[in-house]
Amino acid sequence: MVFNSIDFLVFFPIVCLVYFIIPKKIRYIWLLIASYYFYMSWNPKYAVLIALSTAITYLSGILISKSDKTWKKNLCVAGSFIINLGILAVFKYGNFFLYNVYTAANAIGIHMRETRLDLLLPVGISFYTFQALSYTMDVYRDRIKPEKNFLTYALFVSFFPQLVAGPIERSENLLTQIQKVDKIELYDYKRIKDGFMVMLWGFFQKLVIADRVSIVVKEVYKNYQNYGAVELILASVLFAFQIYCDFGGYSNIARGAAKVMGFKLMHNFKQPYLATSIKDFWRRWHISLTTWFTDYLYIPLGGNRKGTFRKYLNILIVFAVSGLWHGASYNFVVWGLVHALFQIVGDIKNRTFNIKAPTTMSGKIFKVIGTFILTDFAWVFFASDRFMHAMHIFGQMTKSFKAGSLLDLGLDMANWWILIIAIIVLITVDIIHEKKISLIRLFNNSNIVLRYVMALALFWAVILFGVYGYGYDASTFIYFQF
Repeated sequence: MVFNSIDFLVFFPIVCLVYFIIPKKIRYIWLLIASYYFYMSWNPKYAVLIALSTAITYLSGILISKSDKTWKKNLCVAGSFIINLGILAVFKYGNFFLYNVYTAANAIGIHMRETRLDLLLPVGISFYTFQALSYTMDVYRDRIKPEKNFLTYALFVSFFPQLVAGPIERSENLLTQIQKVDKIELYDYKRIKDGFMVMLWGFFQKLVIADRVSIVVKEVYKNYQNYGAVELILASVLFAFQIYCDFGGYSNIARGAAKVMGFKLMHNFKQPYLATSIKDFWRRWHISLTTWFTDYLYIPLGGNRKGTFRKYLNILIVFAVSGLWHGASYNFVVWGLVHALFQIVGDIKNRTFNIKAPTTMSGKIFKVIGTFILTDFAWVFFASDRFMHAMHIFGQMTKSFKAGSLLDLGLDMANWWILIIAIIVLITVDIIHEKKISLIRLFNNSNIVLRYVMALALFWAVILFGVYGYGYDASTFIYFQF
């Protein structure tokens, strides 16, 4: 069940209606049932995996709190990480590992028969695994007390709005809200209205922009031999907006849905394409994953406390792991390493020439454009099926400079105009947010007529201009594969 499906448009109102009318003390149980139903709509048997991850990290939290020796606590943390990451490794990286063993063996003359594990990647496994492991670490570091109620903790791991593609929530935020679910004021008109508006904006990003852009990107990247540099660069630039609106759209729908029910999820994006450096970009993009790796990998490795060389090595390790987290393929690893190199080179340049943050508007615009170009270069690896596919695309950019018609890229002129206007709206909204202006607050402070006009305009933009596929074949979200 995806957010942009008919199933979800039936599921979510039913969940909210029951949630609003049942006794306060069993709200969390109802949300837990709904969350498991939501997850099992993809593949019921994989609910066993999320339940196993939940049980292991729940028990680790209890055992850590009861252990009186440091080595016992360390053993509990190690056990939780080894089992959870082991499950993730088998399902996500098992075939990748076998393929590399097969390739290496044949390269040195050992003839092996290629084998593959007959396993499907469980949707959202990387997200809920990291969320559950963060709980183990937070209990170990005394950031939070272990949760005694197993069902309460199970809801924290499986909360359906953010279950399959984040944001990766921390126990200090989401679990503490779930623990007080019976205190949530349900009939808060303003909160519910704001939640639906955030959801609408997420649907606009996904259906009007991301799914429309995907038509062009798929056409050009799949048949890259037929296109020149102009079309390939255009498709690569558009992919930057596709991945942003697809993932950002999911995050906004998740945040909005949670808000309707009285929960506040963290912001996962903060105008990423207005960043003035690659380091700044990662403060704004997939914030929940960036902070996870910072807290649980970069800092334990030593962060920037052990000298410049160690700092750069740690950056390389973190971004290589981040790339691998995104997918069991070398193009993702290279994508991560490219971002690491951009950060390292930028840091060396700033230290050598004592470069300060831009203070003029023209200087900032120059930095923003430069950062976007670097980011977009790296996106080519991310958007490609494999590493060599990305290299072929770069090669084709240098071979052919012919420019064809926009109408040969999968969209007619009407759809191009819709896309252009929608991207202008997106950029305008990001610029407004960058100026610390809350559009939700402006919306709420407007007169009632203007509010209804704005809400209806956004609603009908999604209904009339969304891309729904043949027979309403709801497209999945890109980050579901991770």
